[in-house]
Amino acid sequence: MIKIFIAFAIFAAISLFALMKGGDIDMGGEKHGMDAPHTEQAAPAAPAAAPAAPAAPAPAEQPK
Repeated sequence: MIKIFIAFAIFAAISLFALMKGGDIDMGGEKHGMDAPHTEQAAPAAPAAAPAAPAAPAPAEQPK
């Protein structure tokens, strides 16, 4: 059980060290307003697929 606590403490220390050395890290979650920085441009849309085959006609109703 003590090994788990020691491993957690080591992992937490490494994580904090990496976050402190990382520079300007925003842990605020997703941004949806005008202040949201857009670092990547949207990928272009995929090319249009070939047109689908026309749908089969509905079967005629059979007399009862």
